[in-house]
Amino acid sequence: MKTWNRFLSLAGTAAFLFTLGACGGGGSSTSSPETGSLRLALTDAPACGYDHVYVTIERVRVHQSSSAEANDSGWSDVVLSPPRRVDLLTLTNGVLDELGQTPLPVGRYTQMRLVLAANGNTSPYANAVWPTGAVGEVALTTPSAQQSGLKMNVNIDIAANRMADFVIDFDACKSIVLAGNSGRYLLKPVISVIPRYVSGVLGYVDASVLNATVSLQQAGVVIKSTVPDLTGRFLLQPVAPGTYDLVLTAPGRTTAVVTGVPVSADTVLSLNAATAAMAPASSASGVANGAISVTPAGPLDATLRALQTIAPTTIEVASTRSDETTGLYSMTLPLAEPVLTAYAVPLPPFTAASGVAGQYTLQANLYGSVKSAGPVSVPASGAATTNFSFP
Repeated sequence: MKTWNRFLSLAGTAAFLFTLGACGGGGSSTSSPETGSLRLALTDAPACGYDHVYVTIERVRVHQSSSAEANDSGWSDVVLSPPRRVDLLTLTNGVLDELGQTPLPVGRYTQMRLVLAANGNTSPYANAVWPTGAVGEVALTTPSAQQSGLKMNVNIDIAANRMADFVIDFDACKSIVLAGNSGRYLLKPVISVIPRYVSGVLGYVDASVLNATVSLQQAGVVIKSTVPDLTGRFLLQPVAPGTYDLVLTAPGRTTAVVTGVPVSADTVLSLNAATAAMAPASSASGVANGAISVTPAGPLDATLRALQTIAPTTIEVASTRSDETTGLYSMTLPLAEPVLTAYAVPLPPFTAASGVAGQYTLQANLYGSVKSAGPVSVPASGAATTNFSFP
């Protein structure tokens, strides 16, 4: 297996050149002369409803205190010169955009901040979305990103003369919120920072299955997701070693699940060959919708998930963000029974999971407060309306 120094990278993209600077007495000053290195790359999960999602990264900041404020001393700044405009939607299906590496004093770093460049007044904007079907890009409102940065809690140990290798995983679909009829799009990022594992899953979906999403999940929580390329090939990587459910969804198709998918250290599992590509049958669709309300009044941008329990597991079939101003949400869901199989070589035939056709548990998460409703029966016409009130 090739190492990541020789593994997939974004073709034609040069690594960023980083310089390490001190901020307010910053973290580049330490009583110990020992240093290690931090290497970073950027990746993304699929985005829903957008052709492009652009962010312009100005710097990455790290601190040894998870509670440090932006103006506190002790920060070490990784400065991108010049700032880099990245289309996040090019960073799916195993593609990483290398952000380079920099030396850091030895220690544990528990906070990272991704600082974006400020938008100008005209297109092309530093940070923007291009909604599917639109004639141009729309500026992304990022109220805190330019000043203090997008905050992430991390646990990165920098050891003497060793490299800590991590990936910033930016979930564009869950990070963009519409603000009513204002035409504004808000960036409220969902980001994780994970070690750069070699391990992952490679497989194929039939090329006739359009707009498919493939994810690795554990107990209904999406760990990694991607979109197949035009040939149907997909690569879910980097992924921590473990056992996962692989979930395939696509508009107008039955949900397909492979349970017990084993991911081993330093290995990319080949799930199936192109000649045995997964091709779930067509399915009618229905709508689950509703609204979020908050007392006292506040932003209404909850994360909504549609879950199905299919013995022996629970899976996420769809997710969305509610409108920040109106609280409205809507998800289109398959009505046919999902199909599943247990991992083996070769993959056994899929069989229908009886008793759960069109049945979902809906879950709303508003700033860490989670509420569930279900089972919700999604009809073939009209919609199943479920409202959530917080607190």
